[in-house]
Amino acid sequence: MLFTPYQIKDLTLKNRIVMAPMCMYSVADESGKVQDWHKIHYPARAVGQVGLIIVEATAVTPNGRISLNDLGIWSDEHILGHRQLTDLVHEQNTHIGIQIAHAGRKSEVPGSILAPSAIAFNDKYQLPEEATTEQIQSTIQSFADAARRAKEAGYDVIELHAAHGYLINEFLSPLSNHRTDEYGQNAEGRFRFLKEIVLAVKNVWSGPLFVRVSAHDYHEEGLVPEDFVTISEQLKELGVDLIDVSSGGNFPAAPPKIYPGYQVPFAAQIRKESSIPTGAVGLITEPEQAEEILKNEQADLIFLGRELLRDPYWPRRAAEKLEAKINAPEQYARGW
Repeated sequence: MLFTPYQIKDLTLKNRIVMAPMCMYSVADESGKVQDWHKIHYPARAVGQVGLIIVEATAVTPNGRISLNDLGIWSDEHILGHRQLTDLVHEQNTHIGIQIAHAGRKSEVPGSILAPSAIAFNDKYQLPEEATTEQIQSTIQSFADAARRAKEAGYDVIELHAAHGYLINEFLSPLSNHRTDEYGQNAEGRFRFLKEIVLAVKNVWSGPLFVRVSAHDYHEEGLVPEDFVTISEQLKELGVDLIDVSSGGNFPAAPPKIYPGYQVPFAAQIRKESSIPTGAVGLITEPEQAEEILKNEQADLIFLGRELLRDPYWPRRAAEKLEAKINAPEQYARGW
C-alpha cells in the first residue's frame, strides 16, 4: 500500500510517503526568503521519490516566526523564491505543499509577541501580549494572504500548523487560552480562531487543505485525543481534507513513553471516529512499520521527518524491502 497512489480532490500523489515539515533555520539574512539551501534540500527528496513534500513552518507575519532564521510568506516579495522552489520539485514529478504558521508565545524574535492569553510557555520564554480582537482578525487575514501567495507560488497543498504549542494550538488548549471573550471560555470559543482561519483560507484556496494537530497535551487539564475527534469532525465539515496527527508541545512536558509509532494510535482514533483521512507521524522509520499502519487502516499517509534527513532515498530502500517497483530517476537508473 505504501506505493499505491492516493487522491485528494484533484491531486493524485504517486505514493503515500510524505516529507513532514521540519524547520531548517537557514535564512541567515532574516529576510524570510527562500535560500539556496532550501532549493537543494527539498528537491533532493523529490529525486528520492517522496510522494509529497511539505515545506517547513513558514511564518504568516514577521513576529510569527519561531526564530529570525525562519522562512516567511508574509509579503508578496516572498512569492518568487517559493515559485522557484515549487518548480524545482515539480520537475522531479513530486508534489509539494507548505505549512503556514504563526509561532505565538513560542516566538523567539525580538519585540512584542502575541498569544491568546498573557501566559509565557515557561520561564525561558518572553511573556506574550494577550491578542486584541483586532489583532486576532488581522492574524486571520494574514493566514488568508499567505494562502493566496502559496497558490501564486504553485504549491499543491496547504497545511495549517495547529500543533506543537504555536498560536493556533494555543487558542485550542485550555492550558494556554484563558480568554473570557468569544475566542475563549469553552471548547467552542477556543475552536473559533482555527475555524475562522479555515474559512478565510478557503476563500482564496480550493486545493487540498491539511491541518496538523497536537492530539495530546500530556497534562491532566489539557486536551486529549477525544477532544480532537470533535475538532476533526468540525474541520471536516468546514472542508479540511486531512488531519496530520502529532502531539505535545503546548506544555513543557514530555509524553510518558516514546517508542516507534507512539503517536499512531491518535491518528487511528481520529480517522475512525471522525471519518476523516489522517497522516501518521512520529518515530516511523521502517518500511514494514509504515506498511502495517496503512494496512491496519490507522492512517492514509505516512509522514516521515528525521528519517528523511538521514536518508533522502528512503523510498528506494522501502521499495526494496517491500518488494515494490518504483521508477528511478533516469539519471540514477544504473545505480538503482
